[in-house]
Amino acid sequence: MNFNRLAKQATVITLSTVILLGGSRSETFAAAKDPLDHNEKYGTSQITRYDMQKMINQQGDAKFTVPKFDESTIKNIPSAKKYDKSGNLIDMDVWDTWPLQNADGSVAEYKGYHIVFGLAGDPKNGSDTFIYLFYKKVGETSIDAWKNAGRVFDDHDKNVPNDPYLKNQAEEWSGSATFTSDGEVRLFYTNRGQFSPDSKQYGKQTLTTAQVNVSESGADTLQVDGVEDYKSIYEGGDSKFYQSHDKAFADENFSDNHTFRDPHYIEDKGRKYLVFEANTGTEYGYQGEESLYNRAYYGNSNKFFQAEKDKLLQSSKKGLAELANGAMGIIEINDDYTLKNEMKPLIVSNTVTDEIERPNIFKKDGKWYLFTSTRGSKMTIDGIDDKDIYMLGYVANSLTGPYKPLNKTGIVLHQDLNPYDITWTYAHYAIPQPESDNVVITSYMTNRGYFKDHKSTFAPSFSVNIKGPNTAVIEDSIQEQGQLTNNQ
Repeated sequence: MNFNRLAKQATVITLSTVILLGGSRSETFAAAKDPLDHNEKYGTSQITRYDMQKMINQQGDAKFTVPKFDESTIKNIPSAKKYDKSGNLIDMDVWDTWPLQNADGSVAEYKGYHIVFGLAGDPKNGSDTFIYLFYKKVGETSIDAWKNAGRVFDDHDKNVPNDPYLKNQAEEWSGSATFTSDGEVRLFYTNRGQFSPDSKQYGKQTLTTAQVNVSESGADTLQVDGVEDYKSIYEGGDSKFYQSHDKAFADENFSDNHTFRDPHYIEDKGRKYLVFEANTGTEYGYQGEESLYNRAYYGNSNKFFQAEKDKLLQSSKKGLAELANGAMGIIEINDDYTLKNEMKPLIVSNTVTDEIERPNIFKKDGKWYLFTSTRGSKMTIDGIDDKDIYMLGYVANSLTGPYKPLNKTGIVLHQDLNPYDITWTYAHYAIPQPESDNVVITSYMTNRGYFKDHKSTFAPSFSVNIKGPNTAVIEDSIQEQGQLTNNQ
């Protein structure tokens, strides 16, 4: 849709109406439907402004509230240690984590172990963000049982000939891992590039994969034996499906929160896919002032659309809403984990937020359940504030949708603790359990770098029940920190 053309049409229509009726310009705008209004879904599902506003009324309901944890019981991960640049042994923060999973999303067992990949680093160095491998024997429950096999990648691993993106990697960001049918560990993650405006590099994010070679080196000990088949998969291409790094920062507008990360691997009917966090491309509802006139992003009735649109156009959040075009994207990949097909977004959050993180998807009872973590601080909805933390959820009869919000609005989990509360949690991740209506929720606890003695750590796990389009936190379901299954 050509916004400039519509704007010119709007001017002509408005002036003509003023001349014919002899009324003032402001009176005419108030009375006439805005010619810029349109209703275009682009074949995607929407996180609407109406649903987010209705969700506020569900906050405080025990069914959707992250349980309260006993601060006195929370421990750092004992094995999460490294030597800093000065040779000092330090305790690391550990935040986003994801388990080694089977193709159906259930937790995989590798030679009698459960494996978790996680982002970890020096609490005093925000750019020290790399993937580590943690593991424990199946059946062990204490946080003390988790051992640290160290970083997955060595610094020189990224020097892959003919790969245009790996050589510029500065940090390693979140992803997923699958235990393949031939017994290999396949990791998917986000290569976060250098930030160097002088060379037009603005932290480019690229979906990336490698086979991680793991062996049992001794009694109760796993080690990483290097990686192979290490390669970039996708970074947005020409921006038609998803906003690319180059498109986002063409004018160096750093208020535009560009996302292209968190690849989650799934299989369906013998095909392989990655679902990931992104922003909409030019052919699927791009950002900009035009988006504020699209009724599809508002939901509910035309009356609500007109009232909410008028309020947003006068709001201090208007500029942020224009840039908000979050998406949960999907691509199909080949058997060798290279790009096969770009696909349209599964869900978009235009005008609501630029950031719907860590998509997590699995099939249950013939339906696809899709979850995402998001922060109120990144939203443009009145009544949602900086303390609000959410896990949202959606359900569909097929992988490609359409997706409908769980619990009528999308709310699955909510928390609004002070960020300096040790029991603050984020990056909630739903792990399906075999032959069960319950999923285990993992997350990380304690904000990174906030405390001298308390590090970001595995949060205590708990369970959520899923029945069709409804979910509920299960009372008294809190487990030990970092547990992945209900039967431990």
